[in-house]
Amino acid sequence: MIFENRFKNRTVIVSGGGAGIGAAIVSRMLAEGACVGVIDLHTTNLIAEVGDEASNRLLAINGDCTDARALADFCEKVVGAFGPVEILVNNVGQSGRERSALFHESREEVWRFVLEVSLLSAMRLSRLVAASMRERGGRIVNMASDAAFAGDAGLTDYAAAKMGLVGFTRSLARELAPYAVTVNAVAPGAIRARAHDKMPKTVIDRIKADTPAGFVGEPCDVAATVAFLASDEARFITGQSLLIDGGRWMI
Repeated sequence: MIFENRFKNRTVIVSGGGAGIGAAIVSRMLAEGACVGVIDLHTTNLIAEVGDEASNRLLAINGDCTDARALADFCEKVVGAFGPVEILVNNVGQSGRERSALFHESREEVWRFVLEVSLLSAMRLSRLVAASMRERGGRIVNMASDAAFAGDAGLTDYAAAKMGLVGFTRSLARELAPYAVTVNAVAPGAIRARAHDKMPKTVIDRIKADTPAGFVGEPCDVAATVAFLASDEARFITGQSLLIDGGRWMI
């Protein structure tokens, strides 16, 4: 359910918002009245999908989320266009993908990339907005993964980065709670993505079998949860990690 104008005139940042879950979060925020800044390697498709009605409330910039200078420049442009950031969604993250391997065969250069994109980018963006949020209040939502809780084989670096994000969420939540800032994490499980289209049916069937709900979630399922945590209704929820995985891992 879309809540019209729930985020009217609020400034939102979504990292890695060019496609997939990030794009779904951007669409949800725009639909509920927010002004949204997005940084991703590629944002062309997102801009085309938004349409004219909300285009004046979207600032999409192509940039590398592992580049600290690019993040700082991006934040400056968003604040200049829309005002102080009130909601930050640290969505960007990635496993080693085709470079993933069992730990004894893994490479440190891949670990460092995964940590940079999945953990340090969130810490950098959060530091860029934290001082302002201490003055005005705000919401930070971090994108973890149920892989951190389940400990999937072959994803040691990714699981470490995402569980690091959970620890970061808890500590930052405690620091910022006195200033009306909440910090929470969401941890998606099997969510439909373009990569799924290339997977054999047997793999998809195994994912479904491992999910008590019996189906693969949609990006909009994550976007709805993020929107709730970013809203005034969630003002008394902070330092929490909410798994969106159809029951694959329960805490």
